Amino acid sequence: MCGIVGWLDWDDDLSSQHAILQKMAQAIQHRGPDEEGYWLSPRAAIAHRRLIVIDPEGGKQPMIYREGDQTCVLSFNGEIYNYLELRRQLEMLGHSFQTNSDTEVLLHAFLEWREECVRHLNGIFAFAIWDEKNHRLFLARDHLGVKPLFYCQRGSSFLFGSELKALLAHPKVKPEVEADGLADIIGLGPARTPGFGIFRNVNEVRAGHCVTVTKDQIRTRPYWKLESKVHTDDLDTTTEKIRALLQDTVKRQLISDLPLVSMLSGGLDSSGLVALAAEELRKKGQTLQTYSVDFVDNDQHFEEGLLHISLDAPWAKSVSEHVQTRHQEITFNAQDLITHFHMPLRARDLPGLGETDTSLYLFCREMKKKATVSLSGESADEVFNGYPWFQKEKFLNSGKFPWMEHDGWSSFLNEEAIEKIRPQEYLRRRYEEGIAEVHPLEGETALEAQQRKMSYLFITRFLPLLLDRKDRMSMYTGFEVRVPYCDYRLVEYLWNVPWKVKNIDQIEKGLLRRAFKGYLPQEVLYRNKSAYPMTYHPEYYHAILDHMKQILANPNSPLLPLIKKSVIQFVLDGKAPMNLAQSTKLIEYLVQINMWLEEYKISFR
Repeated sequence: MCGIVGWLDWDDDLSSQHAILQKMAQAIQHRGPDEEGYWLSPRAAIAHRRLIVIDPEGGKQPMIYREGDQTCVLSFNGEIYNYLELRRQLEMLGHSFQTNSDTEVLLHAFLEWREECVRHLNGIFAFAIWDEKNHRLFLARDHLGVKPLFYCQRGSSFLFGSELKALLAHPKVKPEVEADGLADIIGLGPARTPGFGIFRNVNEVRAGHCVTVTKDQIRTRPYWKLESKVHTDDLDTTTEKIRALLQDTVKRQLISDLPLVSMLSGGLDSSGLVALAAEELRKKGQTLQTYSVDFVDNDQHFEEGLLHISLDAPWAKSVSEHVQTRHQEITFNAQDLITHFHMPLRARDLPGLGETDTSLYLFCREMKKKATVSLSGESADEVFNGYPWFQKEKFLNSGKFPWMEHDGWSSFLNEEAIEKIRPQEYLRRRYEEGIAEVHPLEGETALEAQQRKMSYLFITRFLPLLLDRKDRMSMYTGFEVRVPYCDYRLVEYLWNVPWKVKNIDQIEKGLLRRAFKGYLPQEVLYRNKSAYPMTYHPEYYHAILDHMKQILANPNSPLLPLIKKSVIQFVLDGKAPMNLAQSTKLIEYLVQINMWLEEYKISFR
């Protein structure tokens, strides 16, 4: 994993602009703490920050290919999991290799297939390839959007980078936000609209898309999308295909020249991956190291909810003993979360998920002390339709994003802000855009059609929030996380498996449970879903509420011109119809918005 940065200019000579390029790259130094590299020409300047995972000596970047009058320069963030097969295929086509890196394989794939190279890749990636002869830039992002990539045009300059902070480090990019940007933050947040970069005229390469940039145009196109087809496999065949895909995916994702571990919550998703990984490593005489996260006094303060059914610790221990891993539980207290509350914002460049971001950042920081790579169970609930929302008609037919239990944070806005931002109109527009992208399947019942729409929204609107969280919190510590359930082959196949099959045996993700039979203890195999853990400690809750009180008391707080103080005070006084945990979650996000406006010196246009 790494960080990439680049700058094209069609008028000015960039050959001597190393200082600005270096400033952009240093803004994402955390993504690549091991090495840096630069390449500059009159029209293009490209930089790379490297986190060494595969081929320490041979994978240096930017990687340059020269032959005759042709020069191609690659800066790549991610992993190509099928690079060994691709290498053999390319060798048969006449290519020769100087390194053992997947980076060189990616570069030669581009030389062979040009922009169609993305159709040959299995991995998590965001990369840029500059064709010096033709003055053409090619950007691409992986199928599910595991790795981030942003870009913008400023006059004759075109800029791109792994994170928003890399663009903001360039003098031509200002932290300006228009009405839609603020509506995305307040109405839709912490989820975001695919392809929308929040800041004025900043875009994100969408998952499964590529962008070609020349002097005359910026052309964006999808290279992969979910296609609706009739599922013809019977239950046993479907189960076996799922099992085989997961076995192959995990085997591919265990390749690393640096120490690799796995996260283990004791839930179905991570436990199944751990079982497969442990089995594969045992064949090599190795033992998998696993980690789980918990919070001080959670056993005393735990409150059961829709997504949190039980504490993880006993379940993680049971799985570790069953599949024979070396397991370690990392525990944080409320003060740890309070002290590091600001870190996720700096990692994301945008408000996020609050203390669940903070604890993940701290969790990755601890794992980084012993390893460089980890497996994680993100996306199983999205692709297997495991959330409780899929089973409740009121969510299926709500006409809005099902995970939004309230109408964003717009109820806290004052009349002037509502008039300018129009968050509810914005929310409806973004919802309808998402629904319009769904490819219906002829012959589906009305219920099946609604379930397909919900599945699409979760994969394309909700999952990116979780993938972004996992990427930013891990990479902010120089730590790589791999997500096997995001293998596009698995997602493609499951897209057309009916919900009733995924939910076989009248339990969420029943199909996945069948696929993991024989790998896990029976009680773990049928454990009900419980989401990533959170703290329930009153000390944390009161600290966040106190922070908001300080914001309200400071006349210079940038949040104040947007909100109704009386409504927030009503929540702080405990008069709203919600418990302490619920009110804290609402206030927590507003505190982050204030911090974002302040630290990033946001201006409105």
